Amino acid sequence: MGHLGLILLGMLVVVSLWIGIALSRKPRDYTQLRDQLNTLFYQQRLREIDEDDAQGIVTEKAELVTELQHSLLADVPEQQQRTVVVGRRWVMLPIILVVILVTVGMYLKTGGIMQQMELSQVEQDYPQLRERLMDPQAEHLSMAELQQFSLGLRASLQDNPDNVQDWAMLGRLGMVLNNIQLASQSFERALRLAPNDPGLKSDYAEVLVRSPDPQDNRQAQLMLQDMLGRQPQDTRLLTLLAADFYAQQKYPEAIRYWQQLLPHLTPGSAQRDAVEKGIEQAKTNAGLQTSQLSVNIDLSTSAKRMLPQNGVLYISVTDGVSPVPVAVKRVPLSHFPLNLVLDDSNAMVPERLLSAQHQLQVRARISRDGSAKPQHNDWFGLNSVAHFTGKQSLSVIIDQQEP
Repeated sequence: MGHLGLILLGMLVVVSLWIGIALSRKPRDYTQLRDQLNTLFYQQRLREIDEDDAQGIVTEKAELVTELQHSLLADVPEQQQRTVVVGRRWVMLPIILVVILVTVGMYLKTGGIMQQMELSQVEQDYPQLRERLMDPQAEHLSMAELQQFSLGLRASLQDNPDNVQDWAMLGRLGMVLNNIQLASQSFERALRLAPNDPGLKSDYAEVLVRSPDPQDNRQAQLMLQDMLGRQPQDTRLLTLLAADFYAQQKYPEAIRYWQQLLPHLTPGSAQRDAVEKGIEQAKTNAGLQTSQLSVNIDLSTSAKRMLPQNGVLYISVTDGVSPVPVAVKRVPLSHFPLNLVLDDSNAMVPERLLSAQHQLQVRARISRDGSAKPQHNDWFGLNSVAHFTGKQSLSVIIDQQEP
């Protein structure tokens, strides 16, 4: 039983004792005092009547004495007094029940019973969850099951605090659950037990890179540079260093480490594509981007005859695979042929920059009412997919109409 449970139990005992004493205490007997006062008052009034009779003031002494006896000896019946006392005792019983129920309810809610039941269930499920996690053929654990497994793992580490592998596993679980504090503390414990393990060091450095605390980012930088001095070709260290410098907005350093990483990545792989996009984004953020696309737009004879007076020209650039534009530009209609320049400032989203593309397709459309959504009979032109070198010019002829 926890401290809160003991406190609540003590409160229940004290309140119960207080109510019990109050109920068991006999009520004061006011009957004897009342009778004494009535007797004194009766005798005093009799003397006054005798004196008045002797002076001849009263004529019907007997009737006055009789009336005095009736008025002074009338009192609350003894049976009624007992009924009132007993009634008061019965009123206290609901209070006792309420105190007991509230105390028990508070203990069940905030005491140790519910927590103990949950912990018992976690410990019971832990072996089966661990077996599933370690089996690559088994069904993957859900996020809720991973959270439950982490609780069981922590309970297991209390009994076996020198298990380096389990501390490392708990750290990786913290990263999966996006619990930076849990991951950091777990890797710190693991490194105390195995301070020279390079895998644990890089795992811990990754946690520090992900941390929103700039001090953690700087600590990661020092750790990673020290390890990179001994393992200069380690792609994970290069990746983490680039990400760390990027998080600190030190874009030239991030670009330098990403460029060191590129020769180790397979051309056309998702990882290499991500690194190339990271480099281009860093260049844009640092003001070092020079990539741009020049677009020459002209009209067919039919399109020239049907130009709307207040139309708007939309130029959208895709990668030739996804229909989602990489860059978009909107300008009012003017004279043709028209030359426009697009760069990363026209990107739809920061994650898909024009400068990071290797091939492009340009679409030019004339909207009659300025709508960004293509409408029936809008004139448009589309060029074929072209290789993008980073700085070049493409031409588009507007010669078709939307169906």
